[in-house]
Amino acid sequence: MVTDQVIDQLEAIAGRGHVWSGAQAREEYSHDEALGLSPVVARAVVRPASVAQVSRIVEWANATATPLTARGSGTGLSGACIPLANGVVVSFERMNAIRAIDEGNHVAVVEPGVTLQQLDEATARAGLIYPVFPGELSGSLGGNVATNAGGMRAVKYGVTRHQVLGLEAVLGTGETITSGGRFVKATSGYDLTQLIVGSEGTLALVTEAILRLYPRPRWSATVLAPFDSLPACTAVVPALVRTGVGPLMVEYIDDLTMAALSHNEDMELGIAEEIKARTVAYLVVVLENDHDDRLVEDTGRVSELLGEAGALDVYVLPPSAGARLIKARERAFWSTKAAGADDLLDVVVPRAEIARFMQEVAELARASGSFVPGCGHAGDGNVHLAVFQNDPQKRSEVIEAILRAGVALGGAVSGEHGIGRGKRSYLAAVEDPAKMALWRRIKAAFDPNNILNPGAIFE
Repeated sequence: MVTDQVIDQLEAIAGRGHVWSGAQAREEYSHDEALGLSPVVARAVVRPASVAQVSRIVEWANATATPLTARGSGTGLSGACIPLANGVVVSFERMNAIRAIDEGNHVAVVEPGVTLQQLDEATARAGLIYPVFPGELSGSLGGNVATNAGGMRAVKYGVTRHQVLGLEAVLGTGETITSGGRFVKATSGYDLTQLIVGSEGTLALVTEAILRLYPRPRWSATVLAPFDSLPACTAVVPALVRTGVGPLMVEYIDDLTMAALSHNEDMELGIAEEIKARTVAYLVVVLENDHDDRLVEDTGRVSELLGEAGALDVYVLPPSAGARLIKARERAFWSTKAAGADDLLDVVVPRAEIARFMQEVAELARASGSFVPGCGHAGDGNVHLAVFQNDPQKRSEVIEAILRAGVALGGAVSGEHGIGRGKRSYLAAVEDPAKMALWRRIKAAFDPNNILNPGAIFE
């Protein structure tokens, strides 16, 4: 029951009109995009406008033992921003200012509610780019930091933690800290920035991020290569990376996923029907360069390598078709969701082990009567799998078996989406107990009363 006193206390901090309860707090703030998880309506939603307000909200929550769940745009896929029924959602939608595009130091300073779309438009005007594109431009930078978001460009630029140079954050006690800065390296004590990145709102509430920027290349090319086996498709990836051309993206898409994307996006790529009939998986390679002649040279080199590796054909797509394919790949989750997938996995394995892992996935799916198609970031080993199995017990068993197979090959449960509430039981089943005990001690240091997103990552 939300009392008038609670609303009054939060409005005294965030201002009248910026605390919602009841119907206002229901649908939009009760879930993210994770599959198979039930929405939860929080006691209230509070929308702070400054770090000072965030600090006071956390102090209030600490004093009243009220759980807090941070929320950006709600585009996550792990259930990390699903609140507790007795908790309060801290929505960062009002903290959406780009404080600086520092061209001299190649950094951006942003509040957590800034979206990737906003930042991309601002950096484009300066001829710069923030390279992390996890597939949803409406996603917030605060959410990206919380989940250590990756995306298709990780093979060249890395993931979010490689781009975050510094943070301002509020601890579970209400104390505000800063870490890092507008510089690349420091060896001054523990790296709190990297502890907070990927912690899914369980250690601190991020109120500012300092992000690395890069020159924005002028030219790009998309190469599409169909293969008649997944091992052949993925086996070429290490050689491709060794060429030194520095591909922007290296993606594999299985034939069923490609067919679904082509149908849903009404996309025709000019692939001959006899080639489609023999294709099991496609490799998509995107190259970029600031010089057109060098891009042409790199494209030829990559095309030759793919042909020598056994590609059924090699297509250098026209710019418009290449852009449509990448856009369709970014929207693969929505196609999967529309098709009725029961769950979504983002296992990461060493990239040389993708083919072996996928063979094990196929065997596990067949044995359980499940359907598990997918695509993934072949360049960095991040495999996205859709799980179609409507029996909850069988689904849980096959998911755990798939995750165990990935971990046994040197991988991890999640390479991109995070653990949240959706994967915490699987993490507990396959992760080292000593490591998880250490994580709990770290959380207790940042958040001694366990008010920051309790129940995310572990029970």
